[in-house]
Amino acid sequence: MYNIAVMGDRDSIYGFAALGLEIFPYYGNEQDAVKQLRHLCEGNYAIIYITEALAEILEDEIDKVRENPLPAIILIPGVSGNTGKGMKSVKISVEQAVGSDIIFNG
Repeated sequence: MYNIAVMGDRDSIYGFAALGLEIFPYYGNEQDAVKQLRHLCEGNYAIIYITEALAEILEDEIDKVRENPLPAIILIPGVSGNTGKGMKSVKISVEQAVGSDIIFNG
């Protein structure tokens, strides 16, 4: 059985623990965040939610992960607000899967 992980700043992800998801707070060390993401990708995780702010830091690593079927990387807004990066990521994923922009009809 697969697990679900959530990465990001503590204030943004703490509530997900109440839902039974495993949380992995980011404390400002980029190298630790890269190592954590790699560890999660090698583990038994089907979905990894990452806050948009952290995703900007991990962008290169996330691009490498997206080439594999699992885990799915899903960007979520943090407490600082929505940057639009998450919706852009979904758009790109749908375009890759379907072959055209069926969400925004662009």
